[in-house]
Amino acid sequence: MATKNLSEYNLASVPSASDMKFGIVVAEWNYEVTGALAQGAVDTLIKHGAKDENIILKHVPGSFELTLGAQYLAEFTKVDAIIILGCVIQGETRHFDFICEGVTQGITNLNIKYNKPFIFGLLTTDNQQQALDRAGGRLGNKGDEAAVTAIKMLALKDDLTA
Repeated sequence: MATKNLSEYNLASVPSASDMKFGIVVAEWNYEVTGALAQGAVDTLIKHGAKDENIILKHVPGSFELTLGAQYLAEFTKVDAIIILGCVIQGETRHFDFICEGVTQGITNLNIKYNKPFIFGLLTTDNQQQALDRAGGRLGNKGDEAAVTAIKMLALKDDLTA
């Protein structure tokens, strides 16, 4: 269980995102949670200098479709990093395991295939309250954390290729 607020970080440690372009793909399933994650990500990108026109936000039906949605963003847009946001809540069947494993492996493969940051922002919780706690609730917003991670990964790439 998370013990810290996901939205707490050192502002000075985050580079400017003013010249960066971001794609965000969000699952519609559990939208009370995923919509809050998306808003957190967008707000954080803008707070760090990203321009509205450099943020492309797209939706897919569920978490399993996040990987292909992210691949479409990589192939059909000129984004520098892609933030992937979804929420899978444990149920009574093994469906949870299959979805989580598939999305995790898919995102890992996209990072390698495209050599650009695909940021894992998939909540995998035991219940709805845990998800809400991580989507703007008492533990902050995983969308904020995903946005900061995207900015930092692009800054790392820029630093290494400069």
